[in-house]
Amino acid sequence: MANAKEIRGQIKSVKNTRKITRAMEMVAASKMRRAQERMRAARPYAEKIREVLGHLAQAHPEYEHPLMQVRPIKKAGFLVVTTDRGLCGGLNVNVLRNVVQKVRELHEGGVESNLAVVGNKGLGFLRRHGAHLVAELNGLGDRPHLGDMIGPIRAMADAYAKGEVDVVYLVSSRFVNTMLQRATVEQLLPVEKPTASAEQRAELWDYIYEPEARPVLDRLMQRYVESVVYQAVIEHLACEQSARMVAMKSASDNAKRMVDDLQLAYNKARQAAITQEIAEISAGAAAV
Repeated sequence: MANAKEIRGQIKSVKNTRKITRAMEMVAASKMRRAQERMRAARPYAEKIREVLGHLAQAHPEYEHPLMQVRPIKKAGFLVVTTDRGLCGGLNVNVLRNVVQKVRELHEGGVESNLAVVGNKGLGFLRRHGAHLVAELNGLGDRPHLGDMIGPIRAMADAYAKGEVDVVYLVSSRFVNTMLQRATVEQLLPVEKPTASAEQRAELWDYIYEPEARPVLDRLMQRYVESVVYQAVIEHLACEQSARMVAMKSASDNAKRMVDDLQLAYNKARQAAITQEIAEISAGAAAV
């Protein structure tokens, strides 16, 4: 029964692991719902500030904010959003793969890259690969605030305004649905000037400024960039919890199948041991 005893120990171990993955699945499902609510709550602000920025850009076409100036690309910046913890499937792998691919493409064209990273997973990966990091942030938790993210955002925005980088890319995950999260690379800076349709142009209005329009436009542009990054971090958090829930459910299902296979192997080993004992008893009785 030594073999059966060993299998019984494996069954117990796998069952204990399944309890852990089931608990993590339920926790992730609860956090996912709250993260999705925060993601949906943040969208109206981002959409409205983009709409106001479009009105102002149309009303003052003569003024071009420094964050809108397009320059030849000699140096690029990346703002990379990853998670602080693992066990969320291929979420971080897909984001970092996009970063490596984009950096390699730029490097082949003679463009160097500076990176600002959010999240422990991306920070550890990029450090191991010798990336040039100019800002880092981790430990945001499940309820991040915009004030906690100002460091990496300002680092990239100031570098662009000073001409230290000529383009800034935002790399994160977009929430498609609970089962699908898509890693994306989008241009954060220079900010593309919003375009208005014919109907929107007919309804454009100007604002009354005190003391003048330029400080308002400058401040609004900073808020817009911050809102884009904040929305990306919130959405990535929802992706994290969804991916973790799916990964833990898959682990729980695999554990159940493993227990079933081990139980079958245990029954076979136990039956073989019983059959052997019966055969030995019968052989002994025949010898007597």
